[in-house]
Amino acid sequence: MPGPLPGGGLPLGDGAPALPGPLAALAPVLEQYGYPAVALFVLLDNCGIPAPGQTILVLAAVFAGTGHLDFAAVVAIAFGAAVLGNTLGHLIGATGGRAFVHRWGRYVLLTPERTARAEVFFARHGGKVVTVARFFDGLRQTNGIIAGTTGMPWPRFQAFNVLGAALWVGVWSTVGYLAGAHVGTVWRTAVRYQLWLLIGLGALAVLFAVRLLLARHLLRGRRGREADAEGDGEGEGGRKDEADGRGCDGRPGR
Repeated sequence: MPGPLPGGGLPLGDGAPALPGPLAALAPVLEQYGYPAVALFVLLDNCGIPAPGQTILVLAAVFAGTGHLDFAAVVAIAFGAAVLGNTLGHLIGATGGRAFVHRWGRYVLLTPERTARAEVFFARHGGKVVTVARFFDGLRQTNGIIAGTTGMPWPRFQAFNVLGAALWVGVWSTVGYLAGAHVGTVWRTAVRYQLWLLIGLGALAVLFAVRLLLARHLLRGRRGREADAEGDGEGEGGRKDEADGRGCDGRPGR
């Protein structure tokens, strides 16, 4: 396998795969800077700054699959950068996010009530959100900041941060590595079936929303029945106490 050039560049030349779409646009950056480019873009992409971190991760794995980069090094660098980036995002949210929401939140529809609901939601589901957030643009950049702003404890956040980074880097580096020189074919197939993929994801989202609404409806019904039962119990107790306070002739007892 050809080694990096001085300054981190890659001697790609012969044998480099033909790259489609955005991968081709980033190829010169990776050729010029090599592993440091992977670290920088993944770090920025995970700490709130929009950057093509996922794209360069796939691209670096493609180059590893064709023998131009070391696959283990790509995985290790991307994993470390992803964990560090999200940790910085949590730090930003924990130190400045709450103050920002209190001062400017009303201008971006972040009312105190919505902020409180977000805190309750993250207290219940924050671990799941942090674990899968990297697979969604927007959430990948902001989940750490949101977790810090809503007060998610650092040790709990860090456990799910590491798990999420391992899943994200593992999935996309494996995809890129296995695609290798066939990345063009894989890309065209993905584009061809992306509509069906989006329909499937939309159907899953609808099913999840319906399930959530049904669960809320059942919970409200159960709480209503419990409240009615408590009211009936209090009424029966009150009538019994009133009857006990009267004599057999209906007059109040002494």
